[in-house]
Amino acid sequence: MQRNIESLSKNTYDLLVIGGGINGAAIAHLAAKRGLKVALLEKGDFASGTSSKSTKLIHGGIRYLENLEVDLVYESLRERHIQLTVAPHLVKPLPFVIPVYQYDKRPLWMMQFGVFLYDLLAGKYRVKPRQNLSREDVIRLEPGIEQKGLKGGVLYYDAQMDDARLCLENVLMAEEYGAHVANYVKAVSFLKENGRVVGVKAQDMLGGKAFEVRAKRVICTAGPWTNELLRLDIPNAKKKVRTTKGIHIVYKGEISKHAILIGSQSDRRIFFVIPWMGNSLIGTTDTDYIGGPDDVKVEQPDIDYLLRESRRVFPALDFSPSKILATFAGLRPLVRQGGSASKVSRKHLFYTSQSGVIFVVGGKYTTYRKVAEDCLNHIHKIYEKEEFQVYGSGAITESLDAAARRSGLDKEVVQSLMDTYGARYKDVLALAQKDASLKEKVSVNPPVIKAQLVYSVETEMARTVEDITDRRLSLAYRGPVPEHTRVAIFNALQLGEVRE
Repeated sequence: MQRNIESLSKNTYDLLVIGGGINGAAIAHLAAKRGLKVALLEKGDFASGTSSKSTKLIHGGIRYLENLEVDLVYESLRERHIQLTVAPHLVKPLPFVIPVYQYDKRPLWMMQFGVFLYDLLAGKYRVKPRQNLSREDVIRLEPGIEQKGLKGGVLYYDAQMDDARLCLENVLMAEEYGAHVANYVKAVSFLKENGRVVGVKAQDMLGGKAFEVRAKRVICTAGPWTNELLRLDIPNAKKKVRTTKGIHIVYKGEISKHAILIGSQSDRRIFFVIPWMGNSLIGTTDTDYIGGPDDVKVEQPDIDYLLRESRRVFPALDFSPSKILATFAGLRPLVRQGGSASKVSRKHLFYTSQSGVIFVVGGKYTTYRKVAEDCLNHIHKIYEKEEFQVYGSGAITESLDAAARRSGLDKEVVQSLMDTYGARYKDVLALAQKDASLKEKVSVNPPVIKAQLVYSVETEMARTVEDITDRRLSLAYRGPVPEHTRVAIFNALQLGEVRE
């Protein structure tokens, strides 16, 4: 980190991006690709806020059709296709079943028509064709589902992602194009000359050093922290972001073979039960949140709501609290407007203050690339089509068997590396081939070798144990991380500091 800080304090940048979530990462990525001199600052770890607290879906947003946001769904479905194409190691097709019951607030015909329209909007970019399901079809696909009152259902396709790694791979791509990026660096205040913002005063959150970062343009992609940064610029500014809270439960074991979209009986919200890393992800809630973004947490009423509604659809499961492996809460930074939380639009917009700071407001994870493109075109529009890649993009031309033989590692380990790093799996294998001790496993489920810990520190800028357990490798969501794994991670971090 010290190397990055020295660079940040010595340069004047074309563009300074504040916030290392998915939007900031993508803006820095595309700006650096366009040849701009870019700096990216994140006060915590990359993706440590909302961008690692999502439902892990790249989707068109079928429920937005109910709000008549056809243009948002159309845009999202095309962005879904781009992500499936450029990041197949992180974004994978996922089948969804929507069971419809006699007393559901949305009848079967409505759900069938909605999915028909969803596929129609996707056009040639649909993942696979939808299917209308009879009652018997739904039971055949999901034998454990509640059968009483079941009318039928629909099968359709969206995509599942690793949100934290997708954000990280945009950060790494920005760095690949020459951007200077730093996590654990907080923008404390704005630097102004003649009423214009020309940079920020920054604080190294781990080392304590204060320094300045100067730039011609500043973009804030702070998500739920946008209102706080706006008031650093304009003390009496009205809030631009409305934060709504979404919580998720990681439940032990796979509840269903498919992702299940469930309409709540107690309100008109929908939520999902999704197979995820050998377990089940249940979520999300959607309620207004007025507290500080750093204080958001999962509360018992949130858990009770999701378990109650899940138990109604899967009555044979006990949904015991002992089966909850993890919970997490995040805040959606939505455009501030009236209406119920679930009805607030997920569209994005840009607000430019009198001092010249551009604030990115709203958006949804699926459209992050479009948000970045629109933001940069807001400054300087280009008309040619831009190629988009993430750090692990590219074809894997080596067979699994060949890679396992060459590396001397189990096929299970090599497959996991390919799934995690895409075409960059070779970089991790190279570390293990250079030092055979790095082939040692530090985790069995999932299989993790010491080379991945070194790679997390040296290439992926991990600074704390949680950076690796929660975001680089998602170990924390599979149950308690074994002590020997934490020790191995700590040792890799210590060694990284010595090398730095």
